[in-house]
Amino acid sequence: MIIVVSPDASPEDLDHIVARVEETGRQAHLSVGTERSIIGVIGPDDPSLQDTFEALPHVESVHRVTKPYKLVSRDFHPANTIVDVGLGVTVGGTELAVMAGPCSIENESHIFDAARAVKAAGANMLRGGAYKPRSSPYAFRGLGPEGLAYLAAAGKASGLPVITELMSVRDIDAVCRYSDVIQIGARNMQNFILLDEVGKAKKPVMLKRALAGQIEEWLLAAEYILAQGNPDVILCERGIRTFETAYRNTFDVNAIPLVKELSHLPIIADPSHGTGKVGLVTPVAMAGIAAGADGLMIEVHNDPEHALSDGAQSLTYERFGVMMRSVAGIAAAVERTLSGVRAPVAAR
Repeated sequence: MIIVVSPDASPEDLDHIVARVEETGRQAHLSVGTERSIIGVIGPDDPSLQDTFEALPHVESVHRVTKPYKLVSRDFHPANTIVDVGLGVTVGGTELAVMAGPCSIENESHIFDAARAVKAAGANMLRGGAYKPRSSPYAFRGLGPEGLAYLAAAGKASGLPVITELMSVRDIDAVCRYSDVIQIGARNMQNFILLDEVGKAKKPVMLKRALAGQIEEWLLAAEYILAQGNPDVILCERGIRTFETAYRNTFDVNAIPLVKELSHLPIIADPSHGTGKVGLVTPVAMAGIAAGADGLMIEVHNDPEHALSDGAQSLTYERFGVMMRSVAGIAAAVERTLSGVRAPVAAR
């Protein structure tokens, strides 16, 4: 249920309503808006409670939420959530977030070099994998804690917040120590134990859509994180597996405006994994921003041909700079900004 509270309610009035909700054995999640406050009631559905809550002082109305996800629903939280990832960077505001860097952290000098390059091109976050989920157990699977230390140092030196993937509960302390944002990859979207644990962590979380994840399943996965008390969740569309074999995945651009309609959480686009082909990354990145994405995640490598993972979809430093200028033009058209990047001037 959602309880809409009148604008004249005082903090004490809100506390009273919250207390009455909790007396019924349910959780109360308060969202204070500029005009009205909303209290989300989480727990077993009991239609008879609607009359009970409507009778409370300063309650304007009570609405039952039919969607299985509650806290991530825009019904509960009408305003867009803006996630602060540190160092002045936010995800979900007017400025686009661009997370860029190599798929895997290969060595110390490589991640430092990548950090300098992506920042120069206009990225405002550094990405890099220390733990890599690979289809083959014989492929390069990351440097682990050593890679995390390199990533954190490169981010600090370049002034960029960092994001990296968490694959196991056993590594959560190390990832929280070294990163600003925890990434939950596609293969772990429904690892509910892991979702519970990152929900308890005091770190922003980026949740990627699973290879065959439906929109409702994806939003319910995000609900796990919010239900544990962590409101700072970013969604990431990274393509889904379909019958098509001409590219790695099918990037579902439909998901972006639909998620913006259903949920208040910010969403970014990952055209690198979404296509798996370097020549498709820039046009699909532009499509994602045009569709309303709040940012991008891009794989960038100085020598993709010799990358230890995902070289076929990694942009060179030069090509990443060109992509950023192209995206800046789309950003301007949809009234978003890209820090430090100017769109190309159209020829007359």
